[in-house]
Amino acid sequence: MVGNRTWFGGLFNGSGKRRQVSAEKIVLDLTPLQEQRLQNLKERLNIPYDENRHEHQESLRALWKISFPDTELTSFVSAQWKEMGWQGMNPATDFRGCGYVSLENLLFFARTYPASFKRLMLKQQGTRATWEYPFAVAGVNISYMLIQLLELNSVRPKSLPGINFIKVLTEHEDAFDVLYCIAFEMMDAQWLAMRASYMQFKEVLEATKQQLERELSLEDLNGIHDLPACNLLYK
Repeated sequence: MVGNRTWFGGLFNGSGKRRQVSAEKIVLDLTPLQEQRLQNLKERLNIPYDENRHEHQESLRALWKISFPDTELTSFVSAQWKEMGWQGMNPATDFRGCGYVSLENLLFFARTYPASFKRLMLKQQGTRATWEYPFAVAGVNISYMLIQLLELNSVRPKSLPGINFIKVLTEHEDAFDVLYCIAFEMMDAQWLAMRASYMQFKEVLEATKQQLERELSLEDLNGIHDLPACNLLYK
């Protein structure tokens, strides 16, 4: 079942009539819960992907099984991975840019919103380009983009999207992972709206970042489901 995609019509027009606020008006004073959840997330970001670590291997295997349940994975180094949109035969090389969290994000997407995940991975909606973006590598790029946008490598965020994200994190411990899924849907919607091809991927990702920045700057943002683009997701 296709979810509500009313957000699409306002793709390049901000976020309707909802007000945005300036970061200058916000004083960031973290609660103990916010401190703990932010620290937990930062610890996840510092874990590199280790292709020899059993836990990481099993996560990768689980991602394959969810993606292609009727096809057996022959090896962790295999041409099969290209079917998911990895650059080569070993996904480990693509994880180097963002670490284990980018695999966790993909796995969360696959498990939590399987219908959205499959539709994007298999490019089932819209008029697609002859040279499409590689799904899995796009996912790693989205993880990296979110880390930068939310200033998660800083001691404290100074931008409004980063500050508002901490507020959202208070209500939803898995806010980063859900936001990743939303961002992936936004990116694909941008891709279709711009009628993009592979060489325009960076442009599409930047447009996605700008739209997400606007939505994370809304005055009445309290939870992840307050984001207008949240209605793109479906299970």
